[in-house]
Amino acid sequence: MRHRSHARLPAVLVVAALAASAGCKGKPGPSGPSPNATKVPDAPATSATIDTTPPPVPPSKGALIEDERNSIAVFRDVAPSTVFVTQQRLVVDRFWGTAVEVPAGSGSGFVWDADGHIVTNYHVVAGAQSLVVRLQGEKTFPAKLVGVEPRKDIAVIKIDAPKDMLKPIQVAPLREPLEVGQKAIAIGNPFGLDHTLTTGIISALGRQVQGVGEVTIRDMIQTDAAINPGNSGGPLLDSSGHLIGMNTMIFSKSGSSAGIGFAVPSTTIARIVPQIIKTGKAETVGLGIQLDQSRRLERRNGIRGVIVMAIVPGGPADKAGLRGLSEGDRGLVLGDVIVGIDGSPVQDYDGLYNALDGKKPGEKVKVDVLRGPNGEKATIEVAVELLG
Repeated sequence: MRHRSHARLPAVLVVAALAASAGCKGKPGPSGPSPNATKVPDAPATSATIDTTPPPVPPSKGALIEDERNSIAVFRDVAPSTVFVTQQRLVVDRFWGTAVEVPAGSGSGFVWDADGHIVTNYHVVAGAQSLVVRLQGEKTFPAKLVGVEPRKDIAVIKIDAPKDMLKPIQVAPLREPLEVGQKAIAIGNPFGLDHTLTTGIISALGRQVQGVGEVTIRDMIQTDAAINPGNSGGPLLDSSGHLIGMNTMIFSKSGSSAGIGFAVPSTTIARIVPQIIKTGKAETVGLGIQLDQSRRLERRNGIRGVIVMAIVPGGPADKAGLRGLSEGDRGLVLGDVIVGIDGSPVQDYDGLYNALDGKKPGEKVKVDVLRGPNGEKATIEVAVELLG
């Protein structure tokens, strides 16, 4: 008797054998396929792995975080108040005998009032032969210069536009002091790109930055909101959409934004702009003295302070008893050297200008001087006057 092997075949071989047996039933013979054959459709080719992860679903508008909603709302509200300022200069082709106006520089600005006054930086309009302002709706208007204050890098220009196209900006209330760390929003036209929004924070307050007017601009706002070429003159805003400053300059070795930008504070703008609109210039007060801004005498004699060169007859300094240079047997005799105003040290014209900046005509200040060749100390009270 033969004994059958009871060894169990591996499952894979059994499945393979069954598949081969099933395939033989439908295999065509010499005269064609069997009438009982069933055709099995080919299986589609598949990759080794199938990604069944659903695509990301964008958040609904209601899912925006509060800060995003705020930035969107501020931009929608203030963008119509922000303008694009372009310098135009006349280029003469002597060969063909033609003259064409071409863009020669650009910056930003903002609508100050419904009369068409636009505020921008002085350096945006300096040297311009003509100016063009473009509003948000791409409508352009020629602009005329109203006045400038180079020492604050502020300029006011004016366009004749319909009032319904002008949306004046809102200035932050004085009762709300700025805080380091609060949100800062900049709108402008960097590199000519229309109405660009950048955000950041106020990084520091009270910065002193050398301006284009050859004096230090004090109380500047430092921000890390990106400010690039073309942003100059645009508004810096708080989270309420109120003007807190005018973007003015950046600190960068490469010329691009490095997260250190500076803005003229809105308190300075609110004081200077109405003066320019009214008289064409900013009000400046003085003591009724003549100075030498080149500081040749101070440098030659190693003096830290401001030499009073002469006294304006009948002026406040004359009435208070300040002394200027006088003629002696051996040449000029030193009079008073101003070294302080109201306790703040004064070392040069820059310091004197900023010490008097913001004073009102008729207001009295205490002037610290070193008097005569021996440098005797004295403090004299002088009433400031409005300079013509």
